[in-house]
Amino acid sequence: MENIALIESFSEFKDDKLIDRVTLMAILEDVFRNALKKKYGSDDNFDIIINPDKGDMEIWRNRVVVEDGEVEDPNSEISLSEARRIEPDFEVGEDVSEEVKLIQLGRRAILALRQNLISKIHEHDNTNLYKQFKDLIGDIYTAEVHHVRPKAVILMDDEGNEIVLPKEKQIPNDYFKKGDNVRGVIENVELKGNKPQIIMSRTAPEFLEKLFEQEIPEVFDGLITIKKVVRIPGEKAKVAVDSYDDRIDPVGACVGMKGSRIHGIVRELGNENIDVINYTTNAQLYITRALSPAKVSTVKINEEAKTAEVFLKIEEVSKAIGRGGNNIKLASLLTGYEIDVIREGITEEEDDVELREFSDEIEAWVIEEFEKIGLDTARSVLNQDVADLVRRTDLEEETILDVMNILKEELEG
Repeated sequence: MENIALIESFSEFKDDKLIDRVTLMAILEDVFRNALKKKYGSDDNFDIIINPDKGDMEIWRNRVVVEDGEVEDPNSEISLSEARRIEPDFEVGEDVSEEVKLIQLGRRAILALRQNLISKIHEHDNTNLYKQFKDLIGDIYTAEVHHVRPKAVILMDDEGNEIVLPKEKQIPNDYFKKGDNVRGVIENVELKGNKPQIIMSRTAPEFLEKLFEQEIPEVFDGLITIKKVVRIPGEKAKVAVDSYDDRIDPVGACVGMKGSRIHGIVRELGNENIDVINYTTNAQLYITRALSPAKVSTVKINEEAKTAEVFLKIEEVSKAIGRGGNNIKLASLLTGYEIDVIREGITEEEDDVELREFSDEIEAWVIEEFEKIGLDTARSVLNQDVADLVRRTDLEEETILDVMNILKEELEG
């Protein structure tokens, strides 16, 4: 009965840890064999019989009968007189099997057994958890905010597993509070000691790719292939898509009527601006598409240096460069070419002046606002629509008009 009672007391871990009974029994046998080695020096001559259905077990020690006074190893040998106290008809050379009660191991050994069992079950759980989440790397996962810290948000899934969303893996305008459901991709699983640390990311390109798979049936079904995703998280992204079925418009299918399909993805990413473009193996055409919404006049490619000179009309330059240079930066990342913008349409008579030349009359921060959207010369600013500049910069209309007047006086003076 002592064995059964002990097994039942150990079985509480099965319910706490959601470990199946067969696995628990295997761990129990391992733990008991370690205890037998410590007590008797070896467990080779012990049989451990575990009944997972009933939750009971028996331990039997097997010894060979030898003549009295010839016992060399008390663990594997038993004297004839001692054997006959068990059964009177034993003879020398026969095997004696004797049940060992756990209580015989001693109270201290039983406490050690329990502690060892806890350790083994934790080790088993951690190994399974590590394998489980290793297989989920790159997949979207949802968990609930458990705790918000300055450097990370700690999430908890439905099974009570802790997931870490570091600050640098969050989209800049993300805001979370306890109880919120958060989606991201499992980016990595790291072992911290024996405990796995699960890292989630919302800034990885894979997150945007997986959102396309979830939200756009043609991508999920493989009718549309995502060739490459590049992102500046929370600001802008470019996604190159392709389809082997000529009847499918991959860009139209991804964006949807009036942006209906991509709207949910944009909202999930904190209103990240997403350009979806048709992939092509024609490098010049690919670069032209990647610089959307700018209209490119000509592209000259140096394949060896992996560079491209892109010629644009003056009014298209700022669109190609984008706010803070984001558009041209992402186009370069998407295509694999370092892109250099060349302004066309300026004749020798139409001299232009760098904006920095006006630093005595225009404040430096105002000049920087224009430069952020790719406007770094007087004519590049004058060729813009005032209302458009108000929308694309942090400048007031009055400030823009003052700057334009200063520039006109210089150029037309």
